[in-house]
Amino acid sequence: MSATRRQMLTRAGALGVSLAFSGNVTEVFAGTATAQGMGRRGYGPLVPDPAGLLDLPKGFRYKVLSKEGDPLPSGEGRVPSNCDGMAAFPGSPGSHGGTYLVRNHENRTGSRSAVPRVPDLTYDPGGEGGCTALELDRNNTVRSERVAIAGTSTNCAGGHTPWNTWLTCEETEFRAGDENYTKDHGFIFEVDPYDPRRTGAVPLTAMGRFQHEAIAVDPGTGTVYETEDAFEKPFGLFYRFLPKKPMGGRGSLRAGGRLQALRVPGVPDLSTIQEPGTTFDRVEWVDVPDPLARETPIRFQDFGPQGITHAQKLEGCYWGGCCVYFVSSFAHRADGSAADHYGQVWKYDPKRRRLTQVVVFGPDTDLQLPGESPDNICLAPSGGLMVCEDGEGAQHVFGLTRHGEVYAMARGRQNIGTPQKPEWGEFAGVTFSPDHRTMYVNCYTPGTTFAVTGPWQH
Repeated sequence: MSATRRQMLTRAGALGVSLAFSGNVTEVFAGTATAQGMGRRGYGPLVPDPAGLLDLPKGFRYKVLSKEGDPLPSGEGRVPSNCDGMAAFPGSPGSHGGTYLVRNHENRTGSRSAVPRVPDLTYDPGGEGGCTALELDRNNTVRSERVAIAGTSTNCAGGHTPWNTWLTCEETEFRAGDENYTKDHGFIFEVDPYDPRRTGAVPLTAMGRFQHEAIAVDPGTGTVYETEDAFEKPFGLFYRFLPKKPMGGRGSLRAGGRLQALRVPGVPDLSTIQEPGTTFDRVEWVDVPDPLARETPIRFQDFGPQGITHAQKLEGCYWGGCCVYFVSSFAHRADGSAADHYGQVWKYDPKRRRLTQVVVFGPDTDLQLPGESPDNICLAPSGGLMVCEDGEGAQHVFGLTRHGEVYAMARGRQNIGTPQKPEWGEFAGVTFSPDHRTMYVNCYTPGTTFAVTGPWQH
């Protein structure tokens, strides 16, 4: 973000900043539970936290649920570092209205605090990533916290399934023999938040081996949509997985299926589409030649003379109404993209096989999203989207209403640098409890999980 934009936000208190964009932001929420009764502005200015952790609007308060390095109540070791993607699940019978959280840890080799290797839950002893699961009561008191999967790598985001499990995604393509790894990586793993041993540490190989970011499941057909956040050109693809046992419940994805990639005829790079509302009818889905990428990464594979459609920074993915939405966080010509933008939101309608660009941000506008590199997103129960910032300077969770107004919901105060060179940990994994009373969010570094409560209904 430019200094000018940062200064403008500072003077405005990051409140009520008009979003300069092209497109209909209302469409992003169409058909979702959040589309009705959403306010036009935020919850007021952020109030500095005397404890120096998290600034929130007046009337809101937070509780620290977990912090890296602290002992796990399970006795398995210490809370791992690099807290990333996360989802909330309804409490099990007898939990009296509680919530279960499953939290990713985006650890690579040499992490500050690896996910403890637990018998029957460890995929590769050389991997330091994985997930932890927290059981909370209705007052957000931690009743248990334990390892849910270990021995994976670079667990970034993922998504929940209609049968209440978490699909954790490895954002890497390490092979056995690289660094300390004994097995190939770049897979999706299913995690049961209530009893992780029921899912174990089994890679869902048919869903592809690539730099996974996020997934969304069509609750009607069981089709799984997947984004690829590839770091170098050629950039990532947008995938769908057609399971052999659709909507089969926990463990059914192990039965396999077909992995396909999206082809928009005549469009090799989505960044070139700059006109919101642009629609492509009858887009194509092409079988992936080698989902395991035994010799060649999928995005390099031969998809025939018409090629395949790429996009830089494919990250967020969620289901709303009857469509799947996915996000390209940005595209830069300097990185190899065909055009520049500061973010795109795309909608795919499976019944019509129709792809539509809903929103595009900049760069031909004076003010963009007030934050650099928007990352994890979630649908908020009473206010549109919540967006985690991943950039430089103080980090925020921003709200985005369906009217296109951006407001600051939270600001991190955990300075992990020095006064001469301050650094703040990015936010990640924003999600809401099933009863919509609590927002949960992670600080990536130092790894911290917060529960935020307050007057969400307003």
